[in-house]
Amino acid sequence: MADPIRAVKGMNDLLPPDSARWQWFEDTVRALMRRYAYQFVRTPIVEHTPLFVRGLGEVTDIVEKEMYSFVDSMNGDPLTLRPEGTAGVVRAMVEHNALYDGGKRLFYIGPMFRHERPQRGRYRQFHQVGVEALGYAGPEVDAEVILMCRALWQDLGLGEVRLDINSLGQPDERRAHRAALIAHFEAHRDQLDADAQRRLHSNPLRILDTKNPAMQPLVEAAPQLMSYLGEASLKHFDALKAMLDAAGQPFRVNPRLVRGMDYYNLTVFEWVTDKLGAQGTICGGGRYDGLMELVGGKPAPGIGWGMGIERVLDLVQQIGSAPPAPVPDAYAIVPDAAAMPVAVRTVEALRAAGLAVQLHAGGGSMKSQFKKADASGARHALIFGGDELARAEVAVKPLRDATAAQVSQPLADPAAWAASLRNA
Repeated sequence: MADPIRAVKGMNDLLPPDSARWQWFEDTVRALMRRYAYQFVRTPIVEHTPLFVRGLGEVTDIVEKEMYSFVDSMNGDPLTLRPEGTAGVVRAMVEHNALYDGGKRLFYIGPMFRHERPQRGRYRQFHQVGVEALGYAGPEVDAEVILMCRALWQDLGLGEVRLDINSLGQPDERRAHRAALIAHFEAHRDQLDADAQRRLHSNPLRILDTKNPAMQPLVEAAPQLMSYLGEASLKHFDALKAMLDAAGQPFRVNPRLVRGMDYYNLTVFEWVTDKLGAQGTICGGGRYDGLMELVGGKPAPGIGWGMGIERVLDLVQQIGSAPPAPVPDAYAIVPDAAAMPVAVRTVEALRAAGLAVQLHAGGGSMKSQFKKADASGARHALIFGGDELARAEVAVKPLRDATAAQVSQPLADPAAWAASLRNA
């Protein structure tokens, strides 16, 4: 016998009953998006590598260390499995000139790929929900996408998630801050770790996001970007804070919040929990007003966020309110194969009426079929026995209420009694 083929490390199967929680989560997200009038978009899993190099930044961890990139053996194109969703959505809007008639509010759900060390809630194939609001420059949309997250936490029963916000200003303001950062870190170069020394001149802002405890005092003493923001950037940030206050949303201004991609400007934010260990961010995003132009389109503002489904569901299991796995309304017991045509016809009519009915397959005794009916969680058993069929009936036996009596229902019109199974 050949050795079994297993899943790729960090790329996991999703099986029942866990898949039911995912469906519930995705249904919750789709209902939320309808309330906020965001429309669904789907982009390819594989994109041209330059999209991410140009969009995310050459010296980001994602581009340098984590992308699954390869050369197309047919034509030599450099391709990459998407590591995040924003760049692909923006590319699609540019390619299809989708903003010709005004702004677009979009959302996506799908798999992403990063070659990270697998750990709790972080895998090499992971799944994201994300929103992108393109063509809107005002802080009111910043507030909208942030408060949309709050509404999702409420829908999921999560009450222990806090909000951090910051402003990265505009490119000229960051350039002035960048020069000050370089001077600060140059003066203490002997305290920088290898990653920080490598980024010192290419992307010093990312040094502020270091997780190295030994560098924290140096980072805390570094010049703060907020001191370099101009009037327009401060006005935008103050307006956002006023709207969050008006909506009753607590927040913390975190001057060290920079996010991981180069395309951000002005507002950035993260939703954070203490329930998932050191890596506590479950949703992050911000404004990226220069990204449309960076990937070859006309300049247009944008803002969005992304959240990892695995991490959110991990949190839901700890403190949320995920529903139990769905169970059928009824389980069809068919002791004689000769009765199967009638059973199939009846079960299909009940399903058409909106019921969830599991049809027994594989034969077996009446006793064994009742055991499977009970294990299914169904509220009722439908018994297609010989005596019942002779009377053109099916027996309906309650499985969860010991005080309820078994009844018979006519085979001629299952739709007429379908509601009794749903409501009983």
